Amino acid sequence: MGSTIFPLWGKTRITLEMIKWEHSIFALPFALTATILAAGGVPRLRILGWILVAMISARSCAMAFNRWADADIDAANPRTRTRAIPAGHLSRAFVLGFTLACAAIFIAASAALNRLTLLLSPLVLIVLLSYSYMKRFTRWSHLVLGLALGMAPSAAWIAVRGSLDPRILVLTVTVMLWVGGFDVLYACQDYDHDCRSGLHSLPQAIGIPNAFLAARLMHTLVLALLVWFGVLFHFHLAGWAGVVAVGLLLAYEHSLVSPSDLRRLNAAFFTMNGIIAIIFFTFVAADLWLRSRA
Repeated sequence: MGSTIFPLWGKTRITLEMIKWEHSIFALPFALTATILAAGGVPRLRILGWILVAMISARSCAMAFNRWADADIDAANPRTRTRAIPAGHLSRAFVLGFTLACAAIFIAASAALNRLTLLLSPLVLIVLLSYSYMKRFTRWSHLVLGLALGMAPSAAWIAVRGSLDPRILVLTVTVMLWVGGFDVLYACQDYDHDCRSGLHSLPQAIGIPNAFLAARLMHTLVLALLVWFGVLFHFHLAGWAGVVAVGLLLAYEHSLVSPSDLRRLNAAFFTMNGIIAIIFFTFVAADLWLRSRA
């Protein structure tokens, strides 16, 4: 019994490291923003709990599938050849099994929320899993990744209300462009490999300097959309302070890297974007709380 459990635990631990499960923080605060706006405050704990389960399982499913689908590509890339599958730490069969288990958990969580979330869950999985193949066909795979994360606010709204309010789609497009922009920056480090292997990305298609300009344009649109979102949801001072904070942090993020210096890319990609998501949620939550006490 013990000889079976311990290797399984070791494989699961390596899998969690492989999919960077802690980076669920990217989309989760935006989903929580939609959750509290839909509920007009703190939702019922049962709903909140199932939203968290759905969010984490969906992202874990998508990331594991990406590592499974890209195993051969990762093996050929010096930056990624040490990942779990190409390095031989995990088999493709084990990672595929983990992917299917996460998909089942996601569907079960969707069913526990309401009928509409259950009906939409297969569509969500199609979007999440299709991203892994987009780089083989189109330079716009960054926006498909953005959509995969951007669905989180709309999904959370549906989880609370059982229906979709068009206003929340503004936050979905915002997250899509936010994620797409920083994924363009992240793809710059694979420019040489993508050119050699025939993979598609915006940096590969238009060059690294122009890709930086595209990322900055996407993030400028993010700020414009956040202003629109604030108007739609009647932000007060705290909410608008959150929008300003996001703008300043995005500007700082872009100051960390340049077309000729990608050394601090991980800091810009992981640390700053996690901070941006948390800060935006915190300010919106504070805004909602202050309005409820007025």
